[in-house]
Amino acid sequence: MGALLLGVDIGTSSSKGVLATSDGEVLAVAGRAHTTSMPQPGWFEHDPAMWWADCRDILRELTAAARSRGEVAGVAVSGIGPCVLVTDDAGTPLRPAILYGVDTRATAEIAELQHRLGAQEMLAWGGSPLTSQAVGPKLLWLQRHEPQVWERARRFFMASSWLVHRLTGEYVLDHHSASQCNPLYDLAAARWRDSVGVDLCGAMAPPALHWPGHSAGSVTAAAAGETGVPAGTPVVAGTIDAWSEALSIGVEAPGSLMLMYGTTMFMVAAAESARPDERIWQTAGVQPHTRTVAAGMATSGAVTAWLRDVTGGAPFEALIDEAAATPPGADALVVLPYFAGERTPLFDPLARGTIAGLTLRHTRGHLYRAVLEGTAMGVRHNLEVFEQVGVETSVLRAVGGGTRGSLWTQVVSDVLGRPQEIPACTVGAAYGDALLAARGAGVVDPSAQWYETAACVEPDARTRDVYGELYGVYRRLYESTRDEVHALARLQLG
Repeated sequence: MGALLLGVDIGTSSSKGVLATSDGEVLAVAGRAHTTSMPQPGWFEHDPAMWWADCRDILRELTAAARSRGEVAGVAVSGIGPCVLVTDDAGTPLRPAILYGVDTRATAEIAELQHRLGAQEMLAWGGSPLTSQAVGPKLLWLQRHEPQVWERARRFFMASSWLVHRLTGEYVLDHHSASQCNPLYDLAAARWRDSVGVDLCGAMAPPALHWPGHSAGSVTAAAAGETGVPAGTPVVAGTIDAWSEALSIGVEAPGSLMLMYGTTMFMVAAAESARPDERIWQTAGVQPHTRTVAAGMATSGAVTAWLRDVTGGAPFEALIDEAAATPPGADALVVLPYFAGERTPLFDPLARGTIAGLTLRHTRGHLYRAVLEGTAMGVRHNLEVFEQVGVETSVLRAVGGGTRGSLWTQVVSDVLGRPQEIPACTVGAAYGDALLAARGAGVVDPSAQWYETAACVEPDARTRDVYGELYGVYRRLYESTRDEVHALARLQLG
């Protein structure tokens, strides 16, 4: 059968791996569930030993499936990020890993760095505003709050880079992940900023930088014994999971965008260039010297789960049927889906969910449809910002659990007035990892793609007027209620 490729992705609540051929055929898939620790309000952590256990066990399972089918030509790993795992010189973790933007412990450090370095200056060299998503403030938090850890810290990793280290012994990080280490990385120069790094990294040396898919090393004898992957197998630099998933569906050329439907809604667009803007994230791309622009809503599917629970726990299929039976616009009901604050483009942790226009004739089906429409309007708001900073999004490709039913994707296409492609392969980030491994091992062309379209969701032109009017209400509703909602949020926070 020829060359085989292994891809492994470490997610927030589970890990997944895939065994694929050099032409993209999936031969086997493996997965493991795991947990996230929340030791204090606003803290989200992972035990890195769990990352390695998942990766090791998945690789064992997949290499067993590879026997008699061919030789493994390469391995790539992606993972949640940006996150912070500090270790000693040998790569031994000193504490649990601090997760990405959901972990908000470094609020004071963000404010301090904005004052010290300048919010606009950091935006200019880093491409993104300094938020809870960034690595730099979390390093400063460790320095201030855990000095006993900080004194011993010599290296910092993300999920993908630490697993590369476990597999190869190398200390590397990909450029895309580094570009989310604000304010440590210079986006235009594609390198670490030495002056800032000395201040925030202390005795830690930053990792060597590689582009995703470039060689990071090879599997050591020790790692081979644990994983079953033959010693000497090439391992390439991986990246953050959402960007690996975008790669898996061909979102690399400027104009293409991934729309990820899940507990939250996430968008990644490939771009030649973009103006830095405090409302979105701009990062390095997967290909050398390219850019991506990203946006993320704090909730989407999480609100539908909340609504199901508070209305009696009916199956989602029943709620979807009820929502589909209500007219577009849910009889003039508008939901602001900010039930956990909002990320882009508002960056407002004190935003809260709002349901406006309720009457006694509105039903559970109306509410469910209005929630779907509210998330769609959030997507429209983000894509308007993309256009304002010079990023074209002519091709939309939808992924994630929310694409399995037809209603949600149809509502989003109707609100946007845009079609969405549905991919044939829905394995996710691990599939993109396998493609990175194939490219890095030289078994496919560096520009090779495995993406195929399975279906296309077309907008219904009959909904344009009603959604156009309600979108105006959606945008004005936040502005007109912001002060009162912030007051309520402060009461909720005590």
